[in-house]
Amino acid sequence: MAEPATATQAAAPAVPQLKDELDIVIPTIRNLDFLEMWRPFFEPYHLIIVQDGDPSKIIKVPDGFDYELYNRNDINRILGPKASCISFKDSACRCFGYMVSKKKYIYTIDDDCFVAKDPSGKAINALEQHIKNLLSPSTPFFFNTLYDPFREGADFVRGYPFSLREGVPTAVSHGLWLNIPDYDAPTQLVKPLERNTRYVDAVLTIPKGTLFPMCGMNLAFDRELIGPAMYFGLMGDGQPIGRYDDMWAGWCVKVICDHLGLGVKTGLPYIYHSKASNPFVNLRKEYKGIFWQEEIIPFFQQSVLPKDCTTVQKCYIELAKQVKEKLSKVDPYFDKLADAMVTWIEAWDELNPAGASLANGKAA
Repeated sequence: MAEPATATQAAAPAVPQLKDELDIVIPTIRNLDFLEMWRPFFEPYHLIIVQDGDPSKIIKVPDGFDYELYNRNDINRILGPKASCISFKDSACRCFGYMVSKKKYIYTIDDDCFVAKDPSGKAINALEQHIKNLLSPSTPFFFNTLYDPFREGADFVRGYPFSLREGVPTAVSHGLWLNIPDYDAPTQLVKPLERNTRYVDAVLTIPKGTLFPMCGMNLAFDRELIGPAMYFGLMGDGQPIGRYDDMWAGWCVKVICDHLGLGVKTGLPYIYHSKASNPFVNLRKEYKGIFWQEEIIPFFQQSVLPKDCTTVQKCYIELAKQVKEKLSKVDPYFDKLADAMVTWIEAWDELNPAGASLANGKAA
């Protein structure tokens, strides 16, 4: 049975990588005691805490952490009418942290995720592995059977085209979880006691043209390359759907990464997911999405972005247009979501005016 590491088992790296170039974004409704376990790894970095729910509640953060905290009142004050695109009473609110960050990289983690141990019993520095993933190229155009060729002890196998060995910039690093798996409600109901104890020592690039179910609880990305597409949609309070926030972002991100020639990696690092959410509550949130995804996924699989979509923002606005045209017939919710996608981009560009001209992280 996998067990989390203790704070004493977690040793901080000698020199924290990207200390001034990375923000850690945490959505929460509770005191952040879990940070004590992560202190050796997170303390050198700046935290952006997005408080969900009642803004009058005081969230306690352990001493010694450098952080800024935003609640719903702050979101309304900063975004004004455009605050309508930020979800309420749902962890999708975390994407506000992506918008207000001024760093190149983002790592986001849920407050029920603890430090995991590798098979040797060593505490896993999830952030360090995410940084390795992001700073090395991806290989989306041809699959390498030894997985990530840029990891130590691996390389491109015989028969891999030399013309593709340079790879492409990595936009997203998607980590996994030990203990409580990220299952949907029906799977939770039929496998209530299932725990993930399998540690697979692998990182691989998700091939071009292949979608994946992105989980937001252990996720890092290059904000300059893909940030404007990391919108977690309209979920939670007042919406007909929940628990599809990270999925929606992942589908949009992957289509845009494929179009712009960027890479998405999945696999290491693992965190220890400590708490199973209530499957009956989850079913109530998910049940429409379970039906809708059978039409949403083919929509994304068939989506083609025009050649003149050379920035993430242009790609995202085009996707919003396609959502309105193709998915509104599934449910009026998607008409509302498409409008919110446009509002999100407008708000992003207002807070990040320089980013409006970026194409693949470079000035257009």
